[in-house]
Amino acid sequence: MDGVFFKRFERHAQGEGLKAHATHYCPGCGHGLVHRFLSEAIEELGVQERTIAVSPVGCSVFLYYYFDVGNTQAAHGRAPAVAIGHKVANPESIVVSYQGDGDLASIGLAEIIQTAQMGVPISVIFVNNAIYAMTGGQMAPTTLPDQTTTTSPAGRDRFTGEPLRVAELIAGLDGPVYVERVALFNNKQRYRARKAITKALRYQVENRGFSLVEVLSECPVHLKQTPRDAEHWVEEHMVPVYPLGVKKDVPDAEWATLPDPLFDVDSILETIGATDAPVERFADCFPSHLAEDDVAVKFAGAGGDGAQTIARLTCVAAINEGFDATYIPSYGPESRGGTSYADVHIATEEVMSPAVPHPHALIVFNAPSMEKFAPTVATGGTLVYDSTVIQDVPDLDPSIRVVGIPLTQIAHALGNVRTKNVVALGALQHVTELLPAETYISALRNALLHRRDLLKVNERAFDAGQEAAAEALAEGVG
Repeated sequence: MDGVFFKRFERHAQGEGLKAHATHYCPGCGHGLVHRFLSEAIEELGVQERTIAVSPVGCSVFLYYYFDVGNTQAAHGRAPAVAIGHKVANPESIVVSYQGDGDLASIGLAEIIQTAQMGVPISVIFVNNAIYAMTGGQMAPTTLPDQTTTTSPAGRDRFTGEPLRVAELIAGLDGPVYVERVALFNNKQRYRARKAITKALRYQVENRGFSLVEVLSECPVHLKQTPRDAEHWVEEHMVPVYPLGVKKDVPDAEWATLPDPLFDVDSILETIGATDAPVERFADCFPSHLAEDDVAVKFAGAGGDGAQTIARLTCVAAINEGFDATYIPSYGPESRGGTSYADVHIATEEVMSPAVPHPHALIVFNAPSMEKFAPTVATGGTLVYDSTVIQDVPDLDPSIRVVGIPLTQIAHALGNVRTKNVVALGALQHVTELLPAETYISALRNALLHRRDLLKVNERAFDAGQEAAAEALAEGVG
């Protein structure tokens, strides 16, 4: 077991002194026991070098500080999806998804159900302490009837729903081969928990299929009890709602052999229709006239305005020039109307944060986006907007250059109103010189490689945007 755990916990006091072996977990927390049983199973099966542990947000996240195995931290609820990725990329790996109840049974419910139904041989350890422990003690899907939490101070009632029995839910699916619920409140239950976790891993080693072990765990802090009293609470209150035992076991199951992943570069490029040929570059230097080493640009409009498309194109164009770039989309609730925006960063070395709270350049296609984002433009920045549909511009800092261009009107005259986003891209290029025009055209041609029928009109739209921007600047139009 010592070989599975790191010998020293480096995070506290740089691994020196009394805190060198400290734990994140509160006294009496069940996670420590589950960690021990998991480490013993890994050691017993001799799979330490093959094991990959996936831990998401919540108390489960700390697992990677302790286990000397492959580790991946997943987004909240997404551990099963990440686990599938690891398993299909390396079929010989032993993948463990380690999750809590708020994570697995709430935000990650779709992921765990679809993963279980798929049946890929991975092992899920599900720690159920009936509460959102790390984030403040909120009610979880597994919170018991009448149990008080920070979000159910009067106790969970029928209006807030019944507790979700995850083990039974997963066992009812066709995909899983082994599902069991265990507990930790006495030595007999701990022995059963250790056996169940070992069995879940062994079924994966033997390629039998998907396994899930639900562990009823104590959380003395949020129960406001001693560890011993918390153990009694689990036995007296949780077990009647969550009966222990095997919910499904198909010992003679055998999952299909996972195909070997494809790592041949030429084959992958052929499959996705790409090439590793060098990309022609046109920029002589980074656009430091906009910002020294990191330029932030925001594209905003209604759904269908094409803001996302030109944001992604700008990101690709910057990468083609050898810069680091990020593109983060954000879709509003409306498919039409409202605002849908995208944040793009272009950096000399590395983008440190993908968000754009104060863009150096802002392109807006509709009035709600103008109202929402125009006041956020950085001092000395640039605002380009569609004057066809936007009539009012907020009062902005005098240092901000405001350029109104009839993007929709120009696109309509070209015979394809959907090209207004490319008109905007041409205007942005001329006004800011963010990247050379040739860089954008090259990226545009590559994006439309299989839609040659659309290339000509989009190239005309880009040129028209540049011409309109030149005229607007000459006339001082804002």
